[in-house]
Amino acid sequence: MRTIRIGSGAGYSGDRIEPALELAEKGDIQYLVFECLGERTVALAQQARLKNPETGYDPLLEERMRAVLPVCAAKGIKIVTNMGAANPLAAARKTASLARSMGLSLKVAAVTGDGVLAACRQSDLPIMEFAGGISQLGNRLISANAYLGAGPMAEALNGGADVVITGRASDPALFLAPLIHAFGWPMDDWNLLGKGIVAGHLLECAGQVTGGYFADPHFKDVENLARLGFPIGEVGEDGSLVITKVESSGGAVTAQTCKEQLLYEVHDPVRYLQPDVTADFSQVAIEEIGKDRVRISGGRGSERPATLKVSVGYVDSFIGEGQMSYAGPGALARGRLALEIVRERLKLTGVAANELRFDLIGVDSLHGGQVSAHANEPYEVRVRVTGRTDNLRDAIRIGNEVETLYTNGPAGGGGAFKSARDVVAVASVLLPRELAQPVVQFVGDK
Repeated sequence: MRTIRIGSGAGYSGDRIEPALELAEKGDIQYLVFECLGERTVALAQQARLKNPETGYDPLLEERMRAVLPVCAAKGIKIVTNMGAANPLAAARKTASLARSMGLSLKVAAVTGDGVLAACRQSDLPIMEFAGGISQLGNRLISANAYLGAGPMAEALNGGADVVITGRASDPALFLAPLIHAFGWPMDDWNLLGKGIVAGHLLECAGQVTGGYFADPHFKDVENLARLGFPIGEVGEDGSLVITKVESSGGAVTAQTCKEQLLYEVHDPVRYLQPDVTADFSQVAIEEIGKDRVRISGGRGSERPATLKVSVGYVDSFIGEGQMSYAGPGALARGRLALEIVRERLKLTGVAANELRFDLIGVDSLHGGQVSAHANEPYEVRVRVTGRTDNLRDAIRIGNEVETLYTNGPAGGGGAFKSARDVVAVASVLLPRELAQPVVQFVGDK
């Protein structure tokens, strides 16, 4: 039975780069996948593209590609990534240009067509997170990007692409595409596709399944996290799967790390809706078969949904923030006094905020007033005031009032910080899949 090895080179946009290079150099992989696109990331990328049509792709694209392209080209490792964000074609052109500058001859493919803003504007699709339709967002609407499936990426690989760059796509689909390409899996073999989604879901967050995010000292100890290795999926033609990592790398692959990742961000494990298949995780079995080697079996699937999920980015509001630190005897009391001063000042000056938070970081900023009355008083606290407003002017005034605590508040304040920005939020709608038309475009020297 044929088996391929897929390395997970990134789990988010700002992830470490050296573990991906380690995978390419030492992992004996045939495919390297970079999953770098979050829900808000693509909306922010659309904003950047509006300012400059040649931008809108992942800001670390060039640095990642410069690190891995030489070894991947030498070893015939194919790269699949969603670093195209809002502009896959520009990202593909940039990658091809970079390859030429390094003396490499590579065929690069861009998958476009996830941008469905026009189709969404024409249909007042209901929003899933709150009451109302997409039309109520009006001119605050920035972007609408459909989660594409593995098909277009597999098509690009079938066309000889060495690097495939897409925009918004399902995260597991990035890993499913190489399986469809390598093994010729039919796009209606639901059980095979379901097994492929299990593999993709376990690999998509990179270091999370090798002990990152999992670690908890004295409860779940993980060695050498500073040199955390990223995972490798050994996938068979029948969908069989073993999760492992480079032997010399830090971290750990265990049944427990795999179980936690399998449940990560899954609302219904029986019906995990994906563009290519409705995956079923309910019968998955996890078995340690060696050090840092875990066998996964039992994934299944059923027919794909008739719709595609669309992430809609829009300007929700503005947020203003101010911070100030207090230390030494009485720091907690001075911090609380500082908050009361700012609370009263915002009323006196008429700052219109839809929501306000008054936090003491390290005391009550996460769980509010549920802090134990018997907790030891801290030696230092940091005041944080945040507010959501309808305009930038009021957002700026929140941070300004905190800053004035320097000379108008309790003794010993320092380290002031303030900011004001717009808030790009994300909502979801379901779009009939035929309204999204993916296109594969090739650039490069081959």
